[in-house]
Amino acid sequence: MINGVRLEQIEKELAMAEAALREANEGKARVCARRAVALAAEASLERFPRPGWRGDAMHHIRQIQQEESFPLPIRQAAERLSTKITQRDTAPFTSNPIADAKLIIAYLISAEHERKS
Repeated sequence: MINGVRLEQIEKELAMAEAALREANEGKARVCARRAVALAAEASLERFPRPGWRGDAMHHIRQIQQEESFPLPIRQAAERLSTKITQRDTAPFTSNPIADAKLIIAYLISAEHERKS
């Protein structure tokens, strides 16, 4: 399970993303959402290491996007989060980075729980 400190960090990043959206700062919201996903991925990796998964937030999101063992909706959410704003008209793009981040985080937490069972 994700420890309390890590969970607080994830919640803080999501709260900052929500605040950024209220301020119409979509770029900051996407960055915060990505960091929240990376924190959840790192927490999962501490208990269930995957070779080659170390790196920054974008690296984690790209790994999630390419991980065939993850359900398609999770990989699609990661793809939308990884798309640059400059590519929003030509690639899958999220209009709600917080929802995509929460979907991925919930999966990582539940997948970690399932591995312990």
